[in-house]
Amino acid sequence: MLFSPVKPMHVPDGFLSVTVTIVLWVISLVVIAMALRRVKSQLGDREIPIMGVLAAAIFAGQMLNFSVSGGTSGHLLGAAIATILLGPWAAVLVMTSVVSVQALLFQDGGLLAIGANILNMGVIGVFVSHAVYQSVQKIISKYERGRLLSGFFAAWSSIFIASLACALELSLSGTSPANIALPAMGGIHALIGIGEGLITVGALAFLSATRKDLLEKSSIDKGNRGLIVGGLAIAAILAFFSPMASSHPDGLEWVAEQIGFLGLARDSVYHIMPDYVVPGITDTNLATIAAGILGLLIVFGVAFGIGRLVKNSSLREKTGQPLAGTVPTQD
Repeated sequence: MLFSPVKPMHVPDGFLSVTVTIVLWVISLVVIAMALRRVKSQLGDREIPIMGVLAAAIFAGQMLNFSVSGGTSGHLLGAAIATILLGPWAAVLVMTSVVSVQALLFQDGGLLAIGANILNMGVIGVFVSHAVYQSVQKIISKYERGRLLSGFFAAWSSIFIASLACALELSLSGTSPANIALPAMGGIHALIGIGEGLITVGALAFLSATRKDLLEKSSIDKGNRGLIVGGLAIAAILAFFSPMASSHPDGLEWVAEQIGFLGLARDSVYHIMPDYVVPGITDTNLATIAAGILGLLIVFGVAFGIGRLVKNSSLREKTGQPLAGTVPTQD
C-alpha cells in the first residue's frame, strides 16, 4: 500500500548475546566520551545549530524507507553528510542523539541494543565515511563535481561496512553463521547503499547551490536563525511525507526473516510512540506525521543541547565562568 506506518528498522533486543551487547556498549561509550572531549575545541556558535538541524533532518529522513529490489527497503543513514559538514567527532554526537531518541521514544531498536546501534551507525558509519571521503577527495577534489562523487562513495561505504559489522555481531552472538549473515547483509545493503549515496549527492548539491559556505566551512556568518528555521522546515517536509514510506521490511528485518532469526526479537518493555505513531490519533497518517514532527523537534533539542553543554563546559575550563556567555568583570 502507498501509505503505511513507519516500521522499526534498527537492531532489536534479542538478536545479540549479552556478552556482545555489553562489549558494544563499552566501545560506544568510550567513543562518545572521546567525541565529547574532542569537540570542545571545535564547536562554536556556528556548529551547534548545524548539529541540531542535521540531527532533525537525519531523524526525519530515516523515516522515509525507499523500496529496493526483492521486496525489501532501505532508509537514510546520514552519517556521511553529518561527517562532511561537521567532521567525525561532532557527527558521532549527532548520530548518537538520533539513535538514542529513536530507541527511547519510538522503540526503534532495543534498549539493550542502543550500544550496538550507536556503534554501527554512529561510530562505524561515521568514521568509514570520513576515511573514504577524505581519501577520494585527495584524488578528485580538483574536479568540479569531485565533492559529489566523494560524498557518494562515502555514503555507500558507510552503509555497506556498517551492515557487515552488524552481520559480524550476529555471528559472534550465535544468531547466524558468518558465512550466511555476511553475504546476506552485505548483498542487500550494497543496493541500499546506492540509495544512500544518491540521497547524499542530492543533499550536497542542494547545499552547494544554497549554502556553499557550510560545505567550505567559510568564516562568513550568514546567520543561525535562517539556518535553523530552514533546516527544521526541510525536516518537517520530510516528516510530512513519512506515511508514504515503503512498507517492505528493511534490510536487517528482511535478512532476519530469510535466515530465520526474526523470532528472536524481543518487544520493548514499554511503549511511548511505537512504530512512529502518536497514540490517541485515529488517523494513522496524521499520527505518523505528528510523531515525526515531535521526534525531529526533540532530536534537534537533544543535539543542540549537547553542543551547547559541551561549549559551556569548554568555556568554564578556559575562563572559570559559571555560565557560557558571562562577561568577566574588569578591574
